[in-house]
Amino acid sequence: MDIKDMIHEVGIVPVVVLEDSNDALPLAGALLAGGICFMEITLRTACALDSIRTVAGECPDMIVGAGTVINKEQAKEAIDAGARFIVSPGLDEEVVLYCKERGIFCCPGCVTPTEIMKAVSLGLDLVKFFPAGVYGGLKALKALAAPFTGIKFLPTGGIDEDNLSEYVSAPFVAAIGGSFVCTKKDIRDGEFSKITEVSRSVVDKISEARRA
Repeated sequence: MDIKDMIHEVGIVPVVVLEDSNDALPLAGALLAGGICFMEITLRTACALDSIRTVAGECPDMIVGAGTVINKEQAKEAIDAGARFIVSPGLDEEVVLYCKERGIFCCPGCVTPTEIMKAVSLGLDLVKFFPAGVYGGLKALKALAAPFTGIKFLPTGGIDEDNLSEYVSAPFVAAIGGSFVCTKKDIRDGEFSKITEVSRSVVDKISEARRA
């Protein structure tokens, strides 16, 4: 099973903002204990690459990737650090092509038909939809999915435990993303048992929504 298929199977890719690389391994363990084997460490902080390197090297059960990748150089640094997938807030052709050359799954952000058509031309069939809440949420996704029947979406932004079931039950949604599973505050406060509890709850809700 490749990364894309595994993302669909798990149903969620937590968006992780780390302020201290020492929190990377405990967080990875907390997510795994809750049934989530993905973490997208965003390149928004100085310790992001070290955190990716630590998880990739010391926690093989966790599929760690890099988020907020906005150019080829960042993609290179993240992949060299051990990132197994790349997520971007928007569509940058150079990033996509570089990831394809390296055999790394890339999920760029696309919110317009033109961007989605560009993604299709680059051989992609799974794109991020961000920020989902701002760009019309599930209603917009449904409209976009109609002409792009071969595309699946990873909506992120404005999704939480209260509305995730609506998203994951939609046939055009491969998975959801979000930081609500492991907030910056909970990570900073060392609330890893709470993160495990939230992860379990989210995994159960995704399973229930997909069975309905």
